[in-house]
Amino acid sequence: MFIQTEQTPNPATLKFIPGVQVMARGTADFPSPEGAERSPLAQTLFDVSGVRAVFFGSDFVTVSKDDAHDWQVLKPMILGAIMDHFMAGRPVLLNVDDDNDEGAEDSEVVSQIKELLETRVRPAVAQDGGDIVFRAFEDGVVYLSMQGACAGCPSSTATLKMGVENMLRHYISEVEAVYPVP
Repeated sequence: MFIQTEQTPNPATLKFIPGVQVMARGTADFPSPEGAERSPLAQTLFDVSGVRAVFFGSDFVTVSKDDAHDWQVLKPMILGAIMDHFMAGRPVLLNVDDDNDEGAEDSEVVSQIKELLETRVRPAVAQDGGDIVFRAFEDGVVYLSMQGACAGCPSSTATLKMGVENMLRHYISEVEAVYPVP
């Protein structure tokens, strides 16, 4: 198995591309070890000293490190952990719940926002090793959560304000602003 790595706009995060499907549907974000028990791979990665966050996309894994550790030391350990996991055929997630829809039907504006995010924003953000998730639309404000390499990235505020906000305001007159939420 050959695992490619790519730098992301966030210097504390690397994108690992194992050449196999990581997530069949959606993404999984582990901003800390709490909650990682539902992912054998995330648990293994958090066992590497210096790993601060883990994110799974469709065909990639992004890992964020703390400031005290260097990529030259961490990268081989992370590559080994990812390779061992996939070579052993272990699942990425355990007991996956389908909680993407709460059963409520979206308004027309929310549907338009989600469609633009899905078709125009998420593919670009995924290339940088992250994801952007719709959280709410209230009083003209769209609330979005940045995940993976995009969480804590120095350029994420510019991405939200200059990119996403401008695009949403252009296509949807009801949108006045975009704000990040955790």
